[in-house]
Amino acid sequence: MKLQDKLKQLKAQKKAILAANFYNFETLSGILQAASNLKLPVILQLSESSIRYMSLSIATAMGKTAIREYGVEAWLHLDHGSSIEMVQRCLDAGFDSVMIDASEKSLDENIHITSTVVEIARRYNASVEAELGFVAKLGQIQDQHPFTQPEDAARFVENTGVDALAIAIGSAHGFYKQAPKLDIELLSLINNTITTPLVLHGSSGIPDDMIREAIANGICKINLATETKNTFMLALKERLKFNNEIDLRIVFPDATQAVVDLIEKKLLTINKA
Repeated sequence: MKLQDKLKQLKAQKKAILAANFYNFETLSGILQAASNLKLPVILQLSESSIRYMSLSIATAMGKTAIREYGVEAWLHLDHGSSIEMVQRCLDAGFDSVMIDASEKSLDENIHITSTVVEIARRYNASVEAELGFVAKLGQIQDQHPFTQPEDAARFVENTGVDALAIAIGSAHGFYKQAPKLDIELLSLINNTITTPLVLHGSSGIPDDMIREAIANGICKINLATETKNTFMLALKERLKFNNEIDLRIVFPDATQAVVDLIEKKLLTINKA
């Protein structure tokens, strides 16, 4: 099943799917082990930073090979593509889905760039995600930046034909300095205005009950990144506290298992919504 069709199915069922970023073999393995254990689908995401770190060809091959080996229903997705060139490279490499993020540009520019990407992706039968509104990235502050408005969302999807739309309703990328609060009323308004599957970025640190409420009101895709790499590193640091082991094949499995445990918890949270 193509991801765009899966997202439509989830929207009709008022369900959601976890989209988890991976950074190396260990985090990739942890995500897919968890999905395999629970027999649940998952989206594997690669950011541009991870692509630069591993190289596009290696990261793509790792992801696609691991999906086959673990026997999981999964898709490979570009997270926060910053340019049409990057989107094109990922589509050529065989990605199932791409995100073009022109959210910090004007609405008209965002529409123009996104519609161009949608036209390109159609030739690959690939899904396209875009972002509308301001979802704070690391180092940015959400205050005084507008959330996504229903009328803008309607104009955006009508003029782009995008398959999934990430919206700004109070989440942020990275760690939260204070307890996050999603604007569920606004989410519901947007969901009732457009039929496009909606995406929540910045789920790390959002309470489980709030995640479930977001899903009940239209969110179909939950992005998880910061919490995964933080979980891996904390477990690795803890393992290295008590020994002088230099064999990474001995110390990495504990950190990988911590990722498995985290992803299983997230998958259960999402699928109990």
